Amino acid sequence: MTTTIRLPRGRTLCLNKPQIMGIVNVTPDSFSDGGAFYHRDNAVNQALALLEQGATILDIGGESTRPGAPEVTCEEELNRVIPVIQGIRRQSDCVISIDTSKAEVMRQAIEAGADMINDVRALQEPGALQVAASYPDVAICLMHMQGQPRTMQQNPSYSDLITEVKGFFSERLLACENLQISKERIILDPGFGFGKNLTHNFELLGNFKAFQSFGLPLLAGLSRKSMFGKLLNRETNERLAASLAGALLCAQQGAHIIRVHDVQHTADALNVWQAAINGVTI
Repeated sequence: MTTTIRLPRGRTLCLNKPQIMGIVNVTPDSFSDGGAFYHRDNAVNQALALLEQGATILDIGGESTRPGAPEVTCEEELNRVIPVIQGIRRQSDCVISIDTSKAEVMRQAIEAGADMINDVRALQEPGALQVAASYPDVAICLMHMQGQPRTMQQNPSYSDLITEVKGFFSERLLACENLQISKERIILDPGFGFGKNLTHNFELLGNFKAFQSFGLPLLAGLSRKSMFGKLLNRETNERLAASLAGALLCAQQGAHIIRVHDVQHTADALNVWQAAINGVTI
């Protein structure tokens, strides 16, 4: 598997050890931060703080994908994310990801300085595949989701969860191949909490390593997820320990990118794990 992904403007994403993707929600209704970073300056300052704490990728999102969240127009999403991407890019050469499913948001975000598309719909929306194909140096994360964000948690059902998620990835990889989108650009995310109930999510967590069969980088996004709240009866702001446990379990099973809100704590946990594996030189 390629451990380095080449990105626009000479940047690279090195995946020889797990990288931390810091979440920057430029929304008024995120489940995790309640709109704390909705305004541009707050979002840019938060992004720079996450880099200081150990993030190597920043994931900028302008539309909440929590169940029941209202839809956001393309214009509104652009107004939220483009100034933030521009503000970060003026101050940092870090890897920037745009968390969107809209083709036009992808296009303008890349033009503004984004290096990566992180799409919960795996390039299924109109024009998304074409935009991805037209920027051959941009990395792409394809996520599995059953249903649509607003209704995805209404009785999700699988006959064989792991097999069905793998089948979905095979279909989307073929769609990318048909537009000559190189596999060397692609990252896979099995989609914790997206069209999956409590049992499904923990089956996914216990079998995360199954997705190594694709030979592609894997992303794990389970920070503060409701799966931990339901299992442990913990509110969103009480799920740090559970999120760290999930991150480590995914890293041990081959995750290359860990998408989190709590960057510093996750960096500490991963550094301890890496020290135990590789040793420490005094």
